[in-house]
Amino acid sequence: MPYRAPAYRILVDGLDITPAIRPRLESLSLIDNRGFEADTLDIVLDDTDGLLGLPPRGARVAVALGWEGEPLEDKGEYIVDELEHAGTPDRLTIRARSADLRSGIATKKERSWHGVTLGDLVRSIAAQNKLTPIVGKQYADLPLDHLDQTAESDANLLQRMAEEHGAIATVKAGRLLFIAAGQATTASGAPLPVLTITRNAGDQHRFSVADRAAYTAVRANYNDPKLAQRAYVQVGEETISGEDDPTTTEPSAGNIKTLRHTYANKTNAERAVTAEWHRIQRGMANFTLTLAYGRAELFPEVPVTVAGWKPEIDSQGWLAVRVRHDVSSSGFTTTVEMEKKPLD
Repeated sequence: MPYRAPAYRILVDGLDITPAIRPRLESLSLIDNRGFEADTLDIVLDDTDGLLGLPPRGARVAVALGWEGEPLEDKGEYIVDELEHAGTPDRLTIRARSADLRSGIATKKERSWHGVTLGDLVRSIAAQNKLTPIVGKQYADLPLDHLDQTAESDANLLQRMAEEHGAIATVKAGRLLFIAAGQATTASGAPLPVLTITRNAGDQHRFSVADRAAYTAVRANYNDPKLAQRAYVQVGEETISGEDDPTTTEPSAGNIKTLRHTYANKTNAERAVTAEWHRIQRGMANFTLTLAYGRAELFPEVPVTVAGWKPEIDSQGWLAVRVRHDVSSSGFTTTVEMEKKPLD
């Protein structure tokens, strides 16, 4: 395979400093996380001549990655929050975190939401934090009768709502996204393009699978006003519903996970058990790949198919959940952590 040279572009507060740091760059590491865990950027520069100036903390760093002769992929904007100068030989390490998660979205608040939809909630929080809301169409009109935000940040509130509704809540590139988890779709519901990775593109791999019998179903209780008693719904190998009566004979002797919360109605309980069942399915199998030639287009929630490994690995649909890009004098590599794509 012919030699391919990695390419990158680095802007600090809008100024392109790529030519100045190219002869000094020892390494660049970018970690792209799912959800509200901050994305991180580490840049290590050679300062053996002592001529490097220290960038101010709070400076905005924009990064794009790829290969020479090809369009670069925008990988977002980061805010410098740590500097380290060490030697000998002298090196400057610049550490930055995703810019969008340093705003008021992480500040604890006390308030209540009443008579709004989930879409209204996301759009309101986005406006307050100067973000552009992107809401999955299946969530836009879901009613929220009442919701208390008690000593809880907007980020934690959205994460709680995401877990309950089987969604991903995150901030990327100035946008607040609330979209389906594990479904590999855009906010509009259109499928994301599937990336294919073959074994000859990989350098290292690790596959693990959990015992599927750990949980065979998920159950949630809810209050049934018609029956004036508690009832339940269950999703998994056996999908059932009924009165919450301890004398009832179960259709399956499997290990059932019961959610702690008692839901206000059957619809909310069904959403919760479906979301939790999908989360359990996604965690059953994990596959990590280090690619000898980096793929800058990889990011969390992208669907991936693989070929060249065991049939049990190749036949599974995968979702990227954490991606690390590394650029150095040795080249450009990408490590992608994936989980099993759940069945509908």
